[in-house]
Amino acid sequence: MLTCGAGFAPGCRPVIFKSSPAPIERGRMAWFRKEKQKLVAQKRELAADVWEKCDGCGEILYTRRLEENRRVCPECGHHFQISAPEYVDLLFDDGLTEEFDPGLRSSDPLEFVDSKPYPLRIAQAEEKVGTYDAVLTGVGRIEGREVCAGIMDFGFIGGSMGSVVGEKIARMVEQGVERSSPVLIVSASGGARMQEGIFSLMQLAKTSAALQRLASAGLPYISILTHPTTGGVTASYAMLGDVNLAEPGALIGFAGPRVIKETIRQDLPDGFQRSEFLREHGMVDRIVPRGEMRDTVALLLHHMT
Repeated sequence: MLTCGAGFAPGCRPVIFKSSPAPIERGRMAWFRKEKQKLVAQKRELAADVWEKCDGCGEILYTRRLEENRRVCPECGHHFQISAPEYVDLLFDDGLTEEFDPGLRSSDPLEFVDSKPYPLRIAQAEEKVGTYDAVLTGVGRIEGREVCAGIMDFGFIGGSMGSVVGEKIARMVEQGVERSSPVLIVSASGGARMQEGIFSLMQLAKTSAALQRLASAGLPYISILTHPTTGGVTASYAMLGDVNLAEPGALIGFAGPRVIKETIRQDLPDGFQRSEFLREHGMVDRIVPRGEMRDTVALLLHHMT
């Protein structure tokens, strides 16, 4: 910067000359600003079954953690449905050592068609679940004691009871009589299978008669009711146990709450047809969380056999 003053005539106003700044070389001042970089989002694709929402509390649960907890919500204790093989693993020492009637399959006596032909519905259920019907029967050991068992699978057409389910249950109970073994049935069902009409309703009498023969032989029968256990299954073998156990919060009943409410034209009490309600009214002997079920059954067998 240059000024004029000294050596100039009086009254001369100083003049300020601004020198041009020195040119800045490209890149010399780059540290004052940040080069803009294009952000690239990296999408991670997760499998659809990594997370599950709890129907009890609405919590989003990590599936692996849920599996480690026997598919019981660690936040609220809600019991998710599990398959027949999963229940076998839960209860038995080494699974079923022998399976009864694995190839027994349903026919189509009524040639029933609703939204799809009944044989097609059966074929799709077989592919989905991996068994030929809604119950797995066989014999295994619980803490060393032999037990004849029937484990229902709700994934097979809602665990509905058709002629095959009734026949397999009846044959399994007869095996218990022949082997002098206690019987255990885990129920999970929407009731009798409508596609078989009267043939499915006949299974109520067949299974009940088989259990009467078991009782006459002095052999115990333990019934476990899971969510849901309804319709003809509730009206037959599910409620005929010497001891009836239930998982927490399970829906247990014959007709649905809506049908009952419309029939009697009255509001139903809170918790109606849930296992806790049935326990209070003497229909269920004990409510047992899934993690305690094996020990409870083993203790009962110890006292009853």
